[in-house]
Amino acid sequence: MQRKKFDTIVTALGLFLAVAFAAIGGLLTWGGTFANNTVHDQLAAQKITIPPMASGALDDPKIKPYLEKYAGQQMTTGAQAEAYADHFIGVHVTYIAGGKTYSEVSGDQMAMAAQLKVDPTNKALLAQNAVLTGQKQTLFMGETLRGMLLNAYAFSIFGQIAIYSSYAAYAAAVILFGLALLGWRHAAKVDPRVRM
Repeated sequence: MQRKKFDTIVTALGLFLAVAFAAIGGLLTWGGTFANNTVHDQLAAQKITIPPMASGALDDPKIKPYLEKYAGQQMTTGAQAEAYADHFIGVHVTYIAGGKTYSEVSGDQMAMAAQLKVDPTNKALLAQNAVLTGQKQTLFMGETLRGMLLNAYAFSIFGQIAIYSSYAAYAAAVILFGLALLGWRHAAKVDPRVRM
């Protein structure tokens, strides 16, 4: 094979890869922007405001270090959602039933229901069942909101990864385009009679 022909083929391949990486970068930019905009729009629609410092709601040492920088702000970012979910809601749900989860309280309530079938007029059991019902409902709502906010956080991380990956794809496209230009220049100088 002639050296000139080989150089032309390799250069064309490099140019093709440069265009492919530029296209991949464009798709990654679109995906990252879509993810970040969706997280922002969905969180903004919820109109959740992180309590201000003056309210005292962030004074708990398990909460303050994580939410102090967001105090009084409307939640619109994945980082805010993660901090609020893990260090505000997460802390508060542990106080509801002595650290028990929704699943554990639900199990306790099912056991209580079995006892109530045997003795449906027992006032002590009825009172305990009412407490468990309230805890179960509150834990369900808290853990559900926490899960949704953590999903928003995860989606925002995917968006950030896509944006950073787009930078790498654009850099690869620029490098390959530069190498393709050098390859065309080299191929133009090679004597067509030279063989590999």
